[in-house]
Amino acid sequence: MPTSYDIPLLTLTPAKWAKQVLENTHALLSDQVYLEKKAANNALEFLNLWPGPQAPLHWLASVAAIARDETAHMQAALKLLEKKGGELERAHKNPYAYDLRKLIRKGGGKDDLTDRLIVSALVEARSCERFIRLTEEAKDADLNKFYSGLIASENGHYQIFLDMAKKVSPDLEVDIRWKKLLVEESKIIAQQPVDFKIHSGWSVN
Repeated sequence: MPTSYDIPLLTLTPAKWAKQVLENTHALLSDQVYLEKKAANNALEFLNLWPGPQAPLHWLASVAAIARDETAHMQAALKLLEKKGGELERAHKNPYAYDLRKLIRKGGGKDDLTDRLIVSALVEARSCERFIRLTEEAKDADLNKFYSGLIASENGHYQIFLDMAKKVSPDLEVDIRWKKLLVEESKIIAQQPVDFKIHSGWSVN
């Protein structure tokens, strides 16, 4: 099982963030349901984004597997939310992911697709790091078990997305772009508002 230090992010989440979001588990789990739904949709979008006449078999299998995992996670989050007496919120926004997507080079070509995959890898890596933090602080057995069960999957997903990026662009180009976007990600996560969400910011107090 990876630790926070195994996730290649430039900024690690402080323990106080986990304590903060665990104060409202209904809001946290509602956010989780929507994040898993969006993650599944994001994976499925890559089915049609291969920049050639036919995607390699491993490409299709990879995105289908990720979409399946994320859908299962969504169902598990919804089940736990209902068990805890919460309700799914009617609206959802993720300014963290929105800001990351602004970094994608536009144009529909190789660079565009490479950046989409790298941004997807960043979101998965940050989510994995946040799940680790939650398992370290959650006293509720159900929450601890739920988030512990997501860690290995998210860790694998971010690596798959990076590997897919290297099917689109040369390894060196991907490595350089990854390092650059890691710097931007660290700025974006630090600027997020304080909230009861997986990708929220944390209080300075």
